[in-house]
Amino acid sequence: MVSALQGLQDVIVGAQAVLVDAAIEAGVSCFIPSDYSIDFTSFPPGDNRNLDLRRDFHKHLDKTSISATSIFNGAFADLLTGPMPLILFKLKRVLYWGDADQRMDFTTMDDTAAFTASAALDPSTPRILRIAGDQLSARELAAVVSGVTGTKFRLFRAGGLAMLGTLIKVARTVAPGEKELYPAWQGMQYMRNMFDGRAKLKTLDNDRYPGMRWKTVRDVLSEAQVRHP
Repeated sequence: MVSALQGLQDVIVGAQAVLVDAAIEAGVSCFIPSDYSIDFTSFPPGDNRNLDLRRDFHKHLDKTSISATSIFNGAFADLLTGPMPLILFKLKRVLYWGDADQRMDFTTMDDTAAFTASAALDPSTPRILRIAGDQLSARELAAVVSGVTGTKFRLFRAGGLAMLGTLIKVARTVAPGEKELYPAWQGMQYMRNMFDGRAKLKTLDNDRYPGMRWKTVRDVLSEAQVRHP
């Protein structure tokens, strides 16, 4: 059974617990939880509210009798042309915090879904599978978007990671949004996780299913040129 639920405590912990218990009752052999994210096993609770909810669900999942496999894919590459504020198209800048050479993992939603489908049919998956369609630093991302658009994109350092941590605390105080899925500070938490290096995938399982053809960030940006001429 593959879960693709999205939400807060009542969904990620509550609804998924009902789902996995139903899967066990139905005799399902393996459960894939709705993780599809950066690898949150490498940093402590408190760094990212939404990922903490997934960690809480794992506590329930790991106590059950069902075999489970989590899939970590880094960030969705598709978001680079939309809500993820890394490429500032109007300003011709690539934003980063901390180190411009810290590499990050990106995988398209379609590639993540295709890999997950293969994993669901695989009787011998491990507890965690890690994939990345591309791995780029902010500096490398600036070079890629410059090449795709034919316009020079420069780096824009917003500040260090300590400053970002302070801004997260301020944003969470001024505009709590605890019942919102993606309040402003939640996106900032993802940024901090990606740029501090702890969520970086060290080993990849990209070759586990030979039929996969992985889309790169260059592919994603090239296909989106009509929206960002």
